[in-house]
Amino acid sequence: MKELFRSNDPVRISAALSLLEAEGIVPFQMDQHMSVLEGSIGILPRRVMVADRDLFMARALLRDAGLDD
Repeated sequence: MKELFRSNDPVRISAALSLLEAEGIVPFQMDQHMSVLEGSIGILPRRVMVADRDLFMARALLRDAGLDD
């Protein structure tokens, strides 16, 4: 698995996950439960991961949708 991006923005993460799933790419969100350890203040970014073979297409989809950094 490769890291596609990391963000503290739950709206961006949700939009990216929906977009990737709609295109048949299975994303995996890491660190989503770390907020329990940090006190739910949102300082630790969540990572969105995809399979190695899907990385190029996933980056292109996010870029086309304006969700890249």
